[in-house]
Amino acid sequence: MTQANSVWIADDDRSIRWVLEKALNQAGIVTRCFENGDALLAQLDGDAPEAIISDIRMPGIDGLKLLSRINEIQPGLPVIITTAHSDLDSAVASYQGGAFEYLPKPFDVDEAVATTQRALQHAQKNRNLMPEEPELETTEIIGEAPAMQEVFRAIGRLSQSNITVLINGESGTGKELVAQALHRHSPRASKPFIALNMAAIPKDLMESELFGHEKGAFTGATAQRRGRFEQANGGTLFLDEIGDMPAETQTRLLRVLADGEFYRVGGHTPVKVDVRIIAATHQNLEKLVQNNSFREDLFHRLNVIRIHLPKLAERREDIPKLMQHFFSRAGAELNVEPKRLRPDTEEYLSQLDWPGNVRQLENTCRWLTVMASGREIHINDLPPELLEQPAGETPSGGSWQDNLRRWADQELMLGKDKLLDRAVPQFERIMIEAALKYTHGRRRDASNLLGWGRNTLTRKIKELGMGDDDGED
Repeated sequence: MTQANSVWIADDDRSIRWVLEKALNQAGIVTRCFENGDALLAQLDGDAPEAIISDIRMPGIDGLKLLSRINEIQPGLPVIITTAHSDLDSAVASYQGGAFEYLPKPFDVDEAVATTQRALQHAQKNRNLMPEEPELETTEIIGEAPAMQEVFRAIGRLSQSNITVLINGESGTGKELVAQALHRHSPRASKPFIALNMAAIPKDLMESELFGHEKGAFTGATAQRRGRFEQANGGTLFLDEIGDMPAETQTRLLRVLADGEFYRVGGHTPVKVDVRIIAATHQNLEKLVQNNSFREDLFHRLNVIRIHLPKLAERREDIPKLMQHFFSRAGAELNVEPKRLRPDTEEYLSQLDWPGNVRQLENTCRWLTVMASGREIHINDLPPELLEQPAGETPSGGSWQDNLRRWADQELMLGKDKLLDRAVPQFERIMIEAALKYTHGRRRDASNLLGWGRNTLTRKIKELGMGDDDGED
């Protein structure tokens, strides 16, 4: 018998059970808590809630196996999966296993309540059972940062879909990896995944590259050639840097997306294809549309579901694990023992800006694998460009205090001393220049703004070599 407006919670963490129970009870939801999945299953045969919240890692049966058993015993019962060990495989496995939602810990309590209320609203709706989750391939998408969790959740939600996806992100953030993951966890996984970078194809060859050509269509076309659309038939076509596609090719692509068919260059017979499109760009397509550089109707065709990839500086907590992964891979490729970072080196690298994002990080790991003499990576083993970042170019974002703290950490990790001897004069110089600029050079007014007497300001100006005249009053 199903209990109305009731939720069962399975988690081996007593504090999590307590927080969820209190929050849900305050929202008028009846709860029942279990320390593990086995205890919950023992009660599920004779009774049932309208929704379940379950952790993944628990003693006895884990959350994913529990999810599978719940689907067998109570098909359509919404299950919300939570986990402190958040990764892409967990997110995808949860959604493909039939989870209603996936919440990485620590979750926002209000979000957990809202998600539970949505699950209760859908409790009476019939849900199609999903096939048992096959063993997933090891993913190269690594991330525990909140922004990456959103990416994982999006991939999980889209795992049974053929819908068009647009991926936004700076160069080097891993857009093709996400496209591959979307394909690998889709119904088209057994079919081809074909990738094409629009920015790397000469404009006069782009249509032939996409749609193929007939023999004799142009000089050098000595035989018929299948284009990327035909190669990807039944599977996925990944169009990277879609913003660089020329206008005439945009028009042809729009027709293919609308009609599902095209003509090879020089051909007169239509070719029908069934292809899922995943597009990616580092550009702002909305601005390109406003500037008439990109067709608005094509933009809306592509912009069905959008996934934003954060730059590496927005997910610094992932840098150590990413480097560990890249060191392992580089070591295997070069048949050497993987390098490892000393704690101070790891801390230093985690504070850099990484303008080239994950690609730059991977290349750095390859460089270190070849060039560093010992197995442990010291700060002085790093390539020169990572050691020459001036103090004024500390990673952007945050308050000036955060940037100052970051600069001090970097200087100390580089073995430098007497920081105040360099920092205080620079600080005072900047403050004096700002005050004098604001007062149009009037030192008396500037000294008042700085909280100094006028004689102190004059002395500081001389000490800092900023001029030794009396200046204006």
